[in-house]
Amino acid sequence: MPLEHPFYGNPVWRWLLAVAVALVAYLAFTLSKRILENRAAKLAKRTTTEVDDFAVELLERRTKGVFLAVLALAGGSAVVSLPPALERAVRVVVMLTLFLQAGLWLDGGSSFWIARATKRQAAEDPQSLSAYGSISFLARLGLWVLVSLLLLRNLGIDITALIAGLGVGGIAVALAVQNILGDLFASMSIVLDKPFVIGDFVVIGDCLGTVEHIGLKTTRLRSLSGEQIVFSNTDLLNSRVRNYKRMYERRVVFSLGVTYRTPHEKLAAIPPMIREIVESLPDARFDRAHFARYGEFALIFEVVYYVTRPDYNIYMDRQQAINLAIYHRFAREGIEFAYPTQTIFLSHENHRSGACAQQI
Repeated sequence: MPLEHPFYGNPVWRWLLAVAVALVAYLAFTLSKRILENRAAKLAKRTTTEVDDFAVELLERRTKGVFLAVLALAGGSAVVSLPPALERAVRVVVMLTLFLQAGLWLDGGSSFWIARATKRQAAEDPQSLSAYGSISFLARLGLWVLVSLLLLRNLGIDITALIAGLGVGGIAVALAVQNILGDLFASMSIVLDKPFVIGDFVVIGDCLGTVEHIGLKTTRLRSLSGEQIVFSNTDLLNSRVRNYKRMYERRVVFSLGVTYRTPHEKLAAIPPMIREIVESLPDARFDRAHFARYGEFALIFEVVYYVTRPDYNIYMDRQQAINLAIYHRFAREGIEFAYPTQTIFLSHENHRSGACAQQI
């Protein structure tokens, strides 16, 4: 068959050229992919960053040979003149392939980064991995729903009615399971924002305990008395949470009272005395000590200091040491602690009748 002989609207040589262009393009795309894979793999071995690992993931596992073949065929089809219907079909196939490949890349990217986050979370908070699984599922579901709608749109299908139907159906389902969905999204918020993790000691309202489990619907605490306290994740996020595990240091305020009969010199010596006691202890930082006010039966001193470690047992050890040292120093200095007392004054007045009166 002569090369100039027409075949489906193009000379034979043009069809041969289109095939050659497609083959060369496919080989070039494949070779470029292999070179990039090798370079990215070598770079990933030499570095500790995750960007090169991400590139290897996309090139090796997420870039399909079908995508390269369709691109090569599209390049070859540009050499020949195709009928309008066939040209439109080629364009649709190319667009569908591009959307599917883009979906694979985006799916690979989300899976890669969520897998890295899950790996880090496994060391810190293994029990919250289920929330990361739900995040991954919802992210991939939303991605492929979007890709499917774009594919249908490029196939010439009117997706307006479909989107409207999905919207109405989604509203109905959301209303039916709004409590479950609320707890699910609250669980994701807890995992991502991390107001607390497993092992933290928290106070929520009048409940306190150690975080034992963070689930998709509930979070569970182990209270100091031993029972398990279960919170709905939605209720938990609507509450004020005090996380004592993240306390850098503990501020301590306490008061003590001495009797009104204490001399002025000894009253003035009490703040320096307390300062000396606090500063002699490890993990304690003195802030202030003042003669604060006159009480009903005592002269009140207020003391403020900081325990530089958040552990509660350490705080109690330091407070006990301070109390014992104050008791010892007051006994040595002759300073009396006050306790509730009443003083009764009696006066005797001589009346004409000779009777004795008492004034209390």
